[in-house]
Amino acid sequence: MGVSGTLEYLSDLVGSGGHKLKKKKKQLQTVELKVRMDCDGCELKVKNAISSMSGVKKVEINRKQQRVTVTGYVDSNKVLKKAKSTGKKAEIWPYVPYNLVAQPYAVQAYDKKAPPGYVRNVENTVTTGTVTRSYDDPYTSMFSDDNPNACSIM
Repeated sequence: MGVSGTLEYLSDLVGSGGHKLKKKKKQLQTVELKVRMDCDGCELKVKNAISSMSGVKKVEINRKQQRVTVTGYVDSNKVLKKAKSTGKKAEIWPYVPYNLVAQPYAVQAYDKKAPPGYVRNVENTVTTGTVTRSYDDPYTSMFSDDNPNACSIM
C-alpha cells in the first residue's frame, strides 16, 4: 500500500469518525420531458419549480415543441414528479429522431403531434406475421437458388 496510501486511508478513517461509509454520488445526466405549456406564465411556473430542486444545473424550455430539458445531478422520476406538481400534464420525452427508427412511418411510430423530424420511440415496430408459402406459384419457382444461371424466362 505504501506510506502515502496508508496516510490517506488513516485520514479518511479519522475524518469520517471511524466509519468507512461513503455516500453514493449521483451522475450528471440530462432528463427530457414533454410538458404541456401554453403561455409565458406556464413556462415560468415549470422553470421555477424544476430549478428549485437540488442538483439541477440547467433548465432549458422549448415551448414550441413542449419540451423541457433538465441537466444536473437529479433522478428522472423526481423531475417528472416535480413537473407534474405544477398542475401541468407531463411525461418523459417520448420522441426520437426519425432516422434512428427502422420504420419511422409505421402505425405505431408515426405521431401527428410529434415535432418535425421526430417519431414516437417504439421498440417493436415490426409486426411478426405468418408467411404462407405457395409452391404452385409460378414466380417463386422461376429462379433457382441451386443454379443461379438457370433462368426459366429465357
